Amino acid sequence: MPDSSALVADEIEEAPFFPLRYRVLERRQESPDVARLLLAPIERAIAPVRPGQFTMLTSYGVGEVAISVSGIATEHGLLEQTIRDVGPVSGALANTPVDGIVGVRGPFGTDWGIDTVGDADVVIVAGGLGLAPLHGVITTMVERTRSGEGRLFVLIGARSPDEIIFREELASWRDAGAYVAVTVDVADSEWTESVGLVTALVPAAPFDPTNSIAMVCGPEIMMRFTARALIDAGITPAEIRVSLERNMQCGIGLCGHCQLGPLLLCRDGPIVTYSGIVPELMKRREL
Repeated sequence: MPDSSALVADEIEEAPFFPLRYRVLERRQESPDVARLLLAPIERAIAPVRPGQFTMLTSYGVGEVAISVSGIATEHGLLEQTIRDVGPVSGALANTPVDGIVGVRGPFGTDWGIDTVGDADVVIVAGGLGLAPLHGVITTMVERTRSGEGRLFVLIGARSPDEIIFREELASWRDAGAYVAVTVDVADSEWTESVGLVTALVPAAPFDPTNSIAMVCGPEIMMRFTARALIDAGITPAEIRVSLERNMQCGIGLCGHCQLGPLLLCRDGPIVTYSGIVPELMKRREL
């Protein structure tokens, strides 16, 4: 007779609620309160991740939180997660040392749909930590641009120069042919680029609005105003994609905490098209 306890253990390990163990291979401080972790699976890896999807990360003994994946290396099952220290769980995760162990569930949610862009101009607009969920798109699209297959426009906003994440990669994106513009709310004495809101970068970016797909991530108010600026520039709402996150807790649409109107964002999002009822839904404050 089969060992019933072994069967139960196998079923648990296949369940979407069971975190797989990952080891921190590298830890990099991107800004005063943001760390980038490179994670490697210990026993086995989660399913392949598409740019824009998120995982539920566990700091053992502290708790679990939803974090968008900022980089993928499918060959070795490596994950890159970029985390802001804003609470007990995210703080514990962001400060996990090299060789520390975290739990990973997922991947969950919808993605940016980079396989659908064709030859369109890709316009990336990111505010603050919103650059992290778009990082995988940028690295993929940079290679497309480098090979002459399409154009990439990256517009970045941050509160201050020291809060720009992935700052050391900006030059390589430009060298590959991408248009990269950065603005900050408050400059320091060494800052030589734009000062102001990221929406002010949209009119100057020379993308073709009749053949563009825009991907926007950041605070919701920033995404709403950015979508408006992109529409004013000539991009249709159906070609604008935004990332919405509302209190993700289970990751599979069961608990209901992430509900926004008819959407369960851990299942129907986080990436949604800025059309239909989405603009109105984004006006609803998170409780």
